[in-house]
Amino acid sequence: MSRVGKQPIKIQDKVEVSVKDDVVLVRGPKGELSLKKFPSIDVEVKDGEVLLSVKEDSKDASAFWGLTRSLIDNMVEGVVNGHTKKLEIEGVGFKVELKGNKLVMALGFSHPVEVEAPEGIKFEVEKNVITISGIDKALVGQVAANIRKLKKPEPYKGKGIRYQGEVIRRKAGKKAASA
Repeated sequence: MSRVGKQPIKIQDKVEVSVKDDVVLVRGPKGELSLKKFPSIDVEVKDGEVLLSVKEDSKDASAFWGLTRSLIDNMVEGVVNGHTKKLEIEGVGFKVELKGNKLVMALGFSHPVEVEAPEGIKFEVEKNVITISGIDKALVGQVAANIRKLKKPEPYKGKGIRYQGEVIRRKAGKKAASA
């Protein structure tokens, strides 16, 4: 039995949630998102809340129950407030600039690396911090992971792209030979 799935999702004032066939549609001030629900999960909207229930009793259905609840909750949060991720660039000569809807980064390669923002994603750059924002939490997280993957932080000097607040475990380098 899912503890997460049992909890109702409160619908905020400016948000409209509707269920048609197998699709849950969430509309809000920042846009609209849709989710194709799992066949073993029932979704209903009552009294300003979204209630989820399970049709069949199986381990998979229980797992999808909690997952579906979390996804719908993230959609409701996204259309009202949006989601953001921040990345820091650290390293000598590493820099980033915004040109239109593209990030142009110098990451120590022989060429500049360009990343174009997918639809629904907005980039902001301030010094060495990249802010990725949008209404779809999964898309924001995936774009941030793809940018981080371009130059992962290395453990010796800590150079690379990392999430803000991420701690990199540092390793000791070579020791001087003693005579």
